[in-house]
Amino acid sequence: MNKAKYIVKREYISRVKKKTFLLMTLIGPVLFAGLLAAPVWFATMEDSETKHIAVIDSSGIFDYTKVLKESITLNSRRFQSELDKYQKNLPPIGSEMKNLNDKLHLIANNRDTLMGKNLKLGFINEARKIKKAHNLPQQPFDSLATKYANLLPLINQRLNDVKGRISNTSSAIFHFKDFDYKTSKEAIRNGDYYGAVFIPSNVLSSLKIQTYAQKSLSMGLRSHIKNSIEREIENQKLRNEGIDQETLKNMKTSINVASIKITEDGEEKEARPEIAMIIGYVAGFLIYISIFMFGSQVMRGVIEEKTSRIVEVILSSVKPMQLLMGKVLGVGLVGLTQYLIWIIMTGLLTFGAFTFLVPSDVSQLQQQATDFAGNGGMQNMAPVVEGNMGQIQDIIASITSVNWPLILGTFLFFFIGGYMLYAALFAAVGSAVDNETDTQQFMAPITIPLILALFVMINTINNPESALTFWFSIIPLTSPIVMLVRIPFGVPVWELALSMGLLAITFIAMIWLASRIYKTGILMFGSKVSYKELWKWIKIKD
Repeated sequence: MNKAKYIVKREYISRVKKKTFLLMTLIGPVLFAGLLAAPVWFATMEDSETKHIAVIDSSGIFDYTKVLKESITLNSRRFQSELDKYQKNLPPIGSEMKNLNDKLHLIANNRDTLMGKNLKLGFINEARKIKKAHNLPQQPFDSLATKYANLLPLINQRLNDVKGRISNTSSAIFHFKDFDYKTSKEAIRNGDYYGAVFIPSNVLSSLKIQTYAQKSLSMGLRSHIKNSIEREIENQKLRNEGIDQETLKNMKTSINVASIKITEDGEEKEARPEIAMIIGYVAGFLIYISIFMFGSQVMRGVIEEKTSRIVEVILSSVKPMQLLMGKVLGVGLVGLTQYLIWIIMTGLLTFGAFTFLVPSDVSQLQQQATDFAGNGGMQNMAPVVEGNMGQIQDIIASITSVNWPLILGTFLFFFIGGYMLYAALFAAVGSAVDNETDTQQFMAPITIPLILALFVMINTINNPESALTFWFSIIPLTSPIVMLVRIPFGVPVWELALSMGLLAITFIAMIWLASRIYKTGILMFGSKVSYKELWKWIKIKD
């Protein structure tokens, strides 16, 4: 087998020096890392243009501006009335009070998270103007002004609690306006607003709203508007039915299911197969791709050597069996090298991308969360956050509970065994034809078992103990794919040993079978080969 080593070395070095290998080896990790980091990158991207959206609410569920203005006017009248009791000979201040109300109404029109504070400051500033204009004594004027100024944030907060909201985002600010359709259309056309949201008076029954804009709203913005309005309509219906939201929230229950596995020794062990199952699924699919990708390389290499007549020179000093094994092992080592480089580079690039994209200072994330909550984004989100934290804990526990030595060890064995088995078949097919187009008639016996294994692999997730899954995890032509998905659910040692043993025996038998075809077919030119002809080649005695 010393000569086979030279064949392996030749195949390995000649392929790793090719530009295509170097290019794919370098591009592959970048693509993989890009696929992993792209969602984070898109999530961290912010729209450079802040969009101002007008909201016209005819239902009264969201826009409490009208009610707030009435409350502001009533609060101002009470302030004036109480001031009359304490301040004798108070000059007429009706015009000044009107100015005060007008200023506060303007603040109410621009509904935002600081409106309560702005109403309070606005009231105090306008009240001071009244005191200065009429030279009123400091007391009781200041005390009364402070008293009624402090009521405005409380009124605003109360209305804000019972009325719906569409929270602002990093790229969109919502303004509640008393517009009609024509006015809003002109405002959009003039560029005063990017778009408008119309909430009809019968939205509780029609469950329909309309958005208008010169350009289509993004999917993210439309989804935000839709979700916000849906949530508030649900809350309004609950209030109409007299159902307390806190009671309903407390009734929602999330149950964690603990899966306990009883080992053969009678010990109880917590089983978390979810992550391992995903790993097995990915590993099985990876083997499927690898068999086709590297097996076809073996087949094309055999065809190239055969058509160029180089093989005639090589066979003068090397046995066909040695040449076959050298090609299969050489290409296999190329595949392992490429995968190893991909794994290392993908890990490094992904780590670097996440380090760059995710803020290193945790306070930044906390500030973002605070801003989000201040904009009303955390309304009714406590159960969701708690549920997500529970899911994160489950995922971490699942990752730590994975039997990594078993997963990696079996993956390596089935990867090598599956590749060697099918690579021998690909080499046999390549030796039997003169060009790649003639291989189609012999590909069905190779591709059908692999495709069936993929379908059974999907079924294994739902029923890992079915008879179909069992046999496909034992049969050597399908076991490299199916068994990897079964292992996370727990496979008896004898079944795993049987599957691995049959794969090893079949691999050796397939190498011998392929070498019989290879020995004769590699020197045959110009004739169409059938299955009957292949059988004759197998039976030829040495």
